[in-house]
Amino acid sequence: MITRTIAAAALMMTLSTAGIAKDDAVTVYGGFRDGGSFTVVDTGETLGLDGNGTVSLALDIGVDSARQLQFFLSHQRTDLSLEGAPAAGSTALPMSITYLQFGGTNFFMGDVGKGPYVLGGIGVTFFDPSQGYSSELRPSGNLGIGFQLPLGETFALRFEARGYATLINSSGGFFCSGGCVVSIQGDVITQGEVMLGLSARF
Repeated sequence: MITRTIAAAALMMTLSTAGIAKDDAVTVYGGFRDGGSFTVVDTGETLGLDGNGTVSLALDIGVDSARQLQFFLSHQRTDLSLEGAPAAGSTALPMSITYLQFGGTNFFMGDVGKGPYVLGGIGVTFFDPSQGYSSELRPSGNLGIGFQLPLGETFALRFEARGYATLINSSGGFFCSGGCVVSIQGDVITQGEVMLGLSARF
């Protein structure tokens, strides 16, 4: 009797593990991100990050029937410019912003891979301006909501909205390299992003 119980328990654990493996997924997203600004120390003017398209990649690893661990990467090319000025004007500074986050998803209405879910994570933000300015790496986090629509056993569509917060804690001299032409400051940079993704389970 004990042997049968142990065998049954082992079989259940094996089936459970196999189920979790099926909840691993890779998702490729296209989206749009907006928001975020700095203050010019000398003049008090506001420099804003222009809204632009994004490309993102997520790797989800199943934990149980409702949750996944997630590694998330999102990249955007944008401009830092005076608010109200044309993005293509002389005041615009081209810049790339990349988020690298570790967190998870929780499908609170059912099993992984179907229906609504909440998500969140922590990581870093990499600001990479052009024209000889220095790059900056800062801690950040994100929270969001999403909905997954299965397209059969393997593929699914994901609709997501995320909010990001990056700790800047700079009183001047951000993006400086060998001296600053313009000193900018800020405490927290917040951005919002909406995305559409194609997810593949494996």
